[in-house]
Amino acid sequence: MSRARARLADRFRRIFAIEAAAGILQWDQAVWMPRGGAELRGRELATLARIAHDLLADPVVGEWLAEAEADGDADPWVRADLREMRRRHLRARAVDPALVERLQEATTRAELVWREARARSDFALFAPRLAEVVDLVRERARQLGTALGLAPYDALLDGYQPGLGDAEVTRLFAPLARHLPHLVEDALARRREPLRPAREFPPEAQRRLARELVARLGFDFDHGRLDESTHPFCGGAPPDVRMTARYDPRDPLSGIMAVIHETGHALYSQGLPRDRLGLPVGEDRGIAVHESQSLLMEMKLARSRPFLHWLAGRLEAHFGPEPAFAPDNLVRLVQRVERGCIRVDADELTYPLHVILRWRLERALLAGELAVSELPAAWREGMAELLGVVPPDDRRGVLQDIHWSLGAFGYFPCYTVGALLAARLFAAMRRDLADLDEDLAEGRFERILAWLRRRVHARAARDTWTELVREATGGPLDVDAFFHQLHERYGVHRVDAAEGRP
Repeated sequence: MSRARARLADRFRRIFAIEAAAGILQWDQAVWMPRGGAELRGRELATLARIAHDLLADPVVGEWLAEAEADGDADPWVRADLREMRRRHLRARAVDPALVERLQEATTRAELVWREARARSDFALFAPRLAEVVDLVRERARQLGTALGLAPYDALLDGYQPGLGDAEVTRLFAPLARHLPHLVEDALARRREPLRPAREFPPEAQRRLARELVARLGFDFDHGRLDESTHPFCGGAPPDVRMTARYDPRDPLSGIMAVIHETGHALYSQGLPRDRLGLPVGEDRGIAVHESQSLLMEMKLARSRPFLHWLAGRLEAHFGPEPAFAPDNLVRLVQRVERGCIRVDADELTYPLHVILRWRLERALLAGELAVSELPAAWREGMAELLGVVPPDDRRGVLQDIHWSLGAFGYFPCYTVGALLAARLFAAMRRDLADLDEDLAEGRFERILAWLRRRVHARAARDTWTELVREATGGPLDVDAFFHQLHERYGVHRVDAAEGRP
């Protein structure tokens, strides 16, 4: 290893350690931190963000990169590592360090106010904090876009999924917005109403089942935790991966599926190559790829008929006999299609419509075409148009998600782009793994996890976004596999997305 590469490796491992520490502080903020610690935690996180930013933006990093790039190392991992280092360095140099701190402090304040506003269903309480965050994110997007030669929203998207631009999002979302409302109507017309549970299920029993399922999926509890928070998430940093869940006594399936979803994220983090730990090339390939892992695990595998027939037995073991959890009825419960207000509870058909709404609104906010004060009304109008429902209050409407309070604009599209990648991966997995349904019917995930380790996890950030999609699935990203799987599972009309008609 050249002297320049050694210096770069040391610098980026230090940055990784600082960011990992911030990740644990953020996990603690969501899980354990008392409300009175918010102001200090904001300063702590802002300080760490500034230190990491300064280390990354240091001009000497650019000098070391130039020297290392001139060496012309043929190792694809080394070339990819330098590419990712260069990308991160350019993004850090593009943003005023003072803005980094201001945004971290503003989002820490906004998140705490969001929690209170959500509990009280009071958007007016949150609006001033959100307006502050929007102004700062808009300025950050402008600075990034100017430096990188990208439109401001593209610069934000690229921060979450490198290589993904709004033109590709628009291409993928157009057939979804056009066809999914009709497919939802078709699915609702075909639906057989399931028997629903009529009792409560103790959270402690749900916790035990969740830990059992997480372990069976392959999560390593020696290198991670499962806790609880208002909004389920997966955080921390490899090899210390932190998940959280939320348990509803009236709806245990919601908590179970959320845990399986977060486990998909956690397995990806735990499957990244340990010998590249702390280097940019050893990190995940982006949020859309991360979402493909969680949605593959939850939507494609855990909501399949074979797995649900197996899960029925585990539900009875933990909760006792329950007619609603009989195998065939459980399938109808979990695969039901409903028009609803809550994104995290949405099914495969309606979920992308929730995302498309948020994508449209956040672009309008950042472009100055929509004022923060107008957001609740625009949200209700968009829900009526795309999903045919209107939220009864702010808590179940514009306040339901944490993302904008964190400044995470450009994040939402990654959910549905990830769902489209999950559909492509599921199709490839079915081609490669004979008797996949038998594995699912017995709750076995060893072969599935090994396949994902080879195709996605172990590749980390070596490939670009386009390369990873092609290598992992056999072709470019499109909506065809997604629509085909909806037809197979729900019996809805086939969609010829290329011709734009069902």
